[in-house]
Amino acid sequence: MKRLIFLGMFLLLAFASCKKFLDAKSNQSQAIPETLPDLQALLDQYQHINYADGNAAEVSTDDIYLTDADLAARTENERNMYTWQRSNIFLQDSNEWFYNYRAINRTNVVLESIRKIDRNAGNAFEWDNVSGQAYYLRAKNHLRGLYVWGNAYDEQSGSELGVPLKLSADFNEPSTRATVEAGYAQVISDLKRAAAALPIKAVHVMRPSRPAAFALLARTYWSMRRYELSLLYADSCLLLKSDLLDYNLLNASAAYPIGQFNAEVLQDSYFTSPVLNNARGKINPSLYALYDANDLRRTIFFNDNKNGTFGFKGSYEGNSNFFSGLAVNEVLLIRSESLARAGKLLEALSDLNRLLRNRYRKNTFIEKSGADQKEVLDMVLLERRKELLLRGLRWVDVKRLNREGAGISFSRSVKGTVYSLKANSSAFALPIPERVIEIAGLEQNL
Repeated sequence: MKRLIFLGMFLLLAFASCKKFLDAKSNQSQAIPETLPDLQALLDQYQHINYADGNAAEVSTDDIYLTDADLAARTENERNMYTWQRSNIFLQDSNEWFYNYRAINRTNVVLESIRKIDRNAGNAFEWDNVSGQAYYLRAKNHLRGLYVWGNAYDEQSGSELGVPLKLSADFNEPSTRATVEAGYAQVISDLKRAAAALPIKAVHVMRPSRPAAFALLARTYWSMRRYELSLLYADSCLLLKSDLLDYNLLNASAAYPIGQFNAEVLQDSYFTSPVLNNARGKINPSLYALYDANDLRRTIFFNDNKNGTFGFKGSYEGNSNFFSGLAVNEVLLIRSESLARAGKLLEALSDLNRLLRNRYRKNTFIEKSGADQKEVLDMVLLERRKELLLRGLRWVDVKRLNREGAGISFSRSVKGTVYSLKANSSAFALPIPERVIEIAGLEQNL
């Protein structure tokens, strides 16, 4: 029976990192986490947890483009990913799959270890908090895997292959690809456990909280097109936290105008990408053209390269890293879209107008109105496109909308050759790294 041998590295990395993060131990065998602070320390290592998100779901979209010269200077893997090739788009070892499952393995170490610690009146809050964080983070990473390597969820095609569901820290446990339906069911189960256990306010947004768990449930159901439930959980989140930044108060001339850990952030995660950074990645002109002169996002989000092109500087990380966590603006747009789909147009517009009042130059915004469901829904989807770019969400958004019949395709020209990705193509499920297929014997995406 073939096994995911390389997952063994996860335990070694987890234990070694724990040893550095906690009190020094005399040898490696003593570094096994034994207390709640030990387990919390494992979850607090941002480079393995918050920095685990990959960039494939964004490099593969149409938010940015590269000049032929810039693309030629990148690695073969990056060039293949950029043009939607079906092989060699990830490095063989330190790749997005590895980082994703390393984080999942760490959560499993925590969940198995915490069962050996008695929950009592004295430690109940801490015990629940640690447990809730681990369930949240396991769900988050399984969900990201589904977004990248699985097809869009559809009740008629839930039996399609998704990703392996790793629910044990035993690296000798064989791996098989679960169905997309089973994957989403596991994510939802974990998130419901997380929401029941997490506090309303975390010590820091690097850690998840109950509003963040509700937000991730809203995102999960939204990507499944189960809008009545995305509405329920978006509403639950916003009842607990609904802060919005007023972009009028930001300095548009700053290198990165939006501060890290700002008031909108529910849970902070991020990814990096040399392809996407504003020294290289150019904003798609059709995307930039969506912002009118009084829309502050035009100058808050984009850096004018003074040559007719624009780079992105609007990350909620306050630097060149790309925010991929959860924030109030996304949840507000999920609720607005879900309301519009339910025919509750006045409520949908109320959410949309609240967001936009904080995005337009003062005294210039004219509130949106409409009595036609499609018209209102189109307004919401347009603002979603403008508000949530370069967060790793465009890829799953297009897959979801294409299941609704949107017919969104991508195309790129490289040295005169046009590469295309047609709507609803199976290529919207990216190929799994070849090394994983070789070792684990998993079925490859076609």
